[in-house]
Amino acid sequence: MNITAGTLKIEVDQNVSTITFQHPSHNSMPLSQLHQLRDAILKEGSNRASKIIVLQSAGDRTFCAGANFQELASITTIEKATEFFMGFAQVILAIRDCQKLVVGRVQGKAVGGGVGLLAATDYCLATRRAEMRLSELSIGIGPYVIEPAITRKVGKAGFTSLALNPGSWKTSQWGVEHGLYQMCFDDIEAMDQFLTEYLQTMVTYSSEALTKMKALLWEGSENWSFLLEERANNSAQLLLTGHAQNLIRKLVSTD
Repeated sequence: MNITAGTLKIEVDQNVSTITFQHPSHNSMPLSQLHQLRDAILKEGSNRASKIIVLQSAGDRTFCAGANFQELASITTIEKATEFFMGFAQVILAIRDCQKLVVGRVQGKAVGGGVGLLAATDYCLATRRAEMRLSELSIGIGPYVIEPAITRKVGKAGFTSLALNPGSWKTSQWGVEHGLYQMCFDDIEAMDQFLTEYLQTMVTYSSEALTKMKALLWEGSENWSFLLEERANNSAQLLLTGHAQNLIRKLVSTD
């Protein structure tokens, strides 16, 4: 199966590194793009020309549809399945480890792993279109790898509300009330205007102070490298069941 590749762009301007990912299938993530995103975050974390990172996707409707179903449907071994789910784990860990604050810019809907990505950012802005849901149970797996990142923001009760209602969308206002989003705006233009002003202020702050703040925000995640690997294996085992494979193939055939 030929998996369509996405694109990833890095721009550095006025001490801000902006990482933009794009995929024609609703900004879903194949493994190759997850690896590119991981590497870009770590690279910009070491880039002395910038003090803060912005994570965003292209387009105006969907932030990230999570895992690329076309690639999920092509996986037939436990090794490949584990590697795929570790792709999301490695992006989350890269955000944790990069030592720079990562600001999320969420212009549209997020599903599954996309919710995990925005939850992993340190500060997140959204528009009213930025609804979210965790669809994993509906396709025979579960949001195990991304759970720690989401629970870190919304608590176990908030995660439960998301995970056990896989067919229901949570509003952007719900995201604000539960700590996934720091602010929500009526449209992209208003969000971007605030983001520009916010970043202009943030880059004037001490790099050392920002780095220490980053470490403080991630306290308690020291065991995540082991935990997320364990969770990826759990997801991989479920992905290879006949139940999950049938559901995913049906989705791919109707996409």
